[in-house]
Order: sequence, then structure tokens, then C-alpha cells
Amino acid sequence: MLDLANPMVNPGPPRPSRIITPNGFSRHHGQERHVIPGGGAMMLQVMPGDRMVLVNDEGGQACEVVMAATDGRIDAALLGQAANATVEGLKVALASGEPSLARLRKGLAQRGIDLAKAGGLRLFGPDCPAGTRAELVAQDAGWLVVAAPGLPMAPDAQDTATPVTLLVQRAKPRLIGNFDLPDPLADPVLDLRVRSATAESYFVKAGDYIQILDVDGRQCTDFQCFDARKLDRGIQHALDVTTSRTLMGHAYSMPGLHSKYYDQDWVPLVEVVQDTVGRHDAFAMACASKYYDDIGYPGHVNCSDNFNLALAGRGVDPRPGWMGF
Repeated sequence: MLDLANPMVNPGPPRPSRIITPNGFSRHHGQERHVIPGGGAMMLQVMPGDRMVLVNDEGGQACEVVMAATDGRIDAALLGQAANATVEGLKVALASGEPSLARLRKGLAQRGIDLAKAGGLRLFGPDCPAGTRAELVAQDAGWLVVAAPGLPMAPDAQDTATPVTLLVQRAKPRLIGNFDLPDPLADPVLDLRVRSATAESYFVKAGDYIQILDVDGRQCTDFQCFDARKLDRGIQHALDVTTSRTLMGHAYSMPGLHSKYYDQDWVPLVEVVQDTVGRHDAFAMACASKYYDDIGYPGHVNCSDNFNLALAGRGVDPRPGWMGF
């Protein structure tokens, strides 16, 4: 720019830099992206005017679609289409007992959707090329079920099931903070919503499953836990990330979760069953007041102070900074 006699400048007052969001993780303007794995299925609530585009990612994959009204009545006309299939592939998948479809089976039962009476749509075929698309528009509120059916592939066959991508453009995008939680994987004994910029503590027993959901997306969280028996004896041994990383054979810290987490006495506290995020860290402390003080925001809400407030009634002394993941 210094070499130019008349350098190019942006006229007008200074403007703040804009936030650049990766397309794969954005949900702006009511846009949603869902991937149905080969052999899998999913259910999604839709409203009038919502536009759905089904993409045959690798080609040659059949896709079955069922649309049910809010009262459970199945009717392909709710998508502006005439039924052309009895969705046998979806029925076989649900009857197989596949664990990944447990939530879908439960969701169908809760909403009174009986697939035995299903008149659905079968899209694509074995000869369709990769990237083939089909577009549907919801005519009324209801529940959309999409399946990418497939049988176990024989060793000498080439008919493996492949993913189908569902792109949704909402006619009336929901406001941030108003998203609904998905159906639980099992009947919960505690349903706790942690408000933004706060922390909550809760008691769990050995063998309990803890499912942590990011409701609206792009929310950072911190998790910490203790052995209740030790706390009863006044021993405050929190989850220790250095001990956990050592016992898990990870000499160098890196994003992601370990399979187990321990306290400083090598007592196992929690086991990770499934992680669908993959971008966690377990090597730094949760944000603390010093961090915000140093960058010029004294008194800013922070996770470590929130932990102290949540643990005050559990016999845990406050700390200036907490470990966790």
C-alpha cells in the first residue's frame, strides 16, 4: 500500500470486523443440516412451509420418507406427494433391534405413529448418481421420518448402505434460546437445564448415565466431578486431568476426550461412552476471574467462580481456578 500513489481505502467511519462462522457448524437463517447414516433413520419436527432437500451423497442409495401429522396420522399428502411405498426398509431396520435406532423407536411410540399403517415415499434408486437431490415442502406441522435403508452387505456384493444428507430451510426460524431438546435416550431420573453463564451441581450414583446436550449450539462448557464417599470424609479430590492423561497413555495433551477420568488417587470417576463433538480439551483450566481481569474485564462472569457457587453446598472449598473438561 505504501508503494501506491493513491492507496485503496475503505471510505467511511471504522467498522468492526465481522464474525466468520464455519459453514459446517452454522445454523443461520433457519438452515439445518442432518446426516442420516447408511442403514439409519431419524425423525424431525417440521412446520408449514419448511423446505427439505434430500441429497444422495454417494449415489445408489434408496431413501424412504414418512410424514405424520401432530396426532400421529401418517399422510404423504402433508408433503404434497402421493404415497408410493410401504417403507419396508424402515420397518426392517426398526425391527432389527439396532441400538442406534432406540431413540427413534421410542419417539414413534410416544407420538402414536404406527408404521404398520404407513404410506410413505421411496426416493432415489440403485442407479441414481452421487449428488442426486429431491425436494419436499411441508404442507402442515408434523413429524418427518427419513431412512437410508440397507441390508448387511454380502462379501461378493456391492450394495453397501451409504449416507443421505437432509438440508432444511425453516419457513419461520426459531429464535436463539428456543430450541427443543431431542428425545432422551432413556427415561431420565433428573432433567436439569443449565442456564447460560451459570453452573449446576447434581448427585449421581454408580452406573448412572450422564447425557450433556448443547441445546442451541456453539456453547462452551466445563465438567467437573468428585467421589461422593470421599467428600463425606472431607477429602476433596476432584477430577484430575494430568492423572487421567497419564493413565490413558497420552503424554501430550490434545483435543478430544479420554475414555476414563480419574482423581489424583487414581480412583476412576467417569467413563466416556460417546462423544459427538470431538473438540474438547482436557489440559487447561476453566476460565477464571484472573483471566478476565488481565484482559480488561474485571468482575466478568466466569466458570471457576460459577463452580465455586454450585459446589458451596457440597462441602467443597472454593478455588481460584478449576480443572475439568
